Amino acid sequence: NLNKKLDAFERLLTIMDELREQCPWDRKQTMASLRNLTIEETYELADEILDNNLDGVKEELGDLMLHMVFYAKIAEEKKAFDIADAINANCEKLIKRHPHIYGDLKVKDEAEVKRNWEKLKLAEGKKSTLGGVPNSLPAMVKAYRMQEKTAQVGFEWDNAEQVWEKVQEEMQEFKETMDLNESPQRKEEEFGDILFSLINYARFQGIQPESALENINKKFKKRFEYIEANAT
Repeated sequence: NLNKKLDAFERLLTIMDELREQCPWDRKQTMASLRNLTIEETYELADEILDNNLDGVKEELGDLMLHMVFYAKIAEEKKAFDIADAINANCEKLIKRHPHIYGDLKVKDEAEVKRNWEKLKLAEGKKSTLGGVPNSLPAMVKAYRMQEKTAQVGFEWDNAEQVWEKVQEEMQEFKETMDLNESPQRKEEEFGDILFSLINYARFQGIQPESALENINKKFKKRFEYIEANAT
């Protein structure tokens, strides 16, 4: 229930205050020093999600929650903002970007919700639809997110068949660069085009390419380790 959740969050805030005051390691941390740890924790959560391990998801969510509270605590010490400011700002943003829930706007499906979301962000002063895609995202995830975001504002293929034709076209162009033994830079560019178009086709088919590749990585690792263990 709500009281249980509020009590747990209050307990975490209290522990964070105590650690920041009393623990040498916690006192030493800065936002910059926590950054890489937060990225690591995020990937650990992603691993547990792929494994469908809900106990693991619970643990990693707790770890990430601690990090969010930690950043807010540091900001509070700097008199910039506190955790309540961050949460309330997010609540206000959610209300503003869901006029179909908190206003009079009518939507017919999820796709229209996404299109409205991007339009609202631009209306808020965002300079580009792609401005919200972090530069440091892994390349495959970044490609998927850019394609997804631009599609929401109408920059999109008509159907999956067109996208598959683009994949085949890029594969042919890559083969030609190999047959002609063009420069390494040219080969890399054409190979990148293949990957980008394949990611786009996966999106059209409802496939998450990052998850798909990681599952294959795990399968390959398992098979190779089995061969290693049984090698004579």
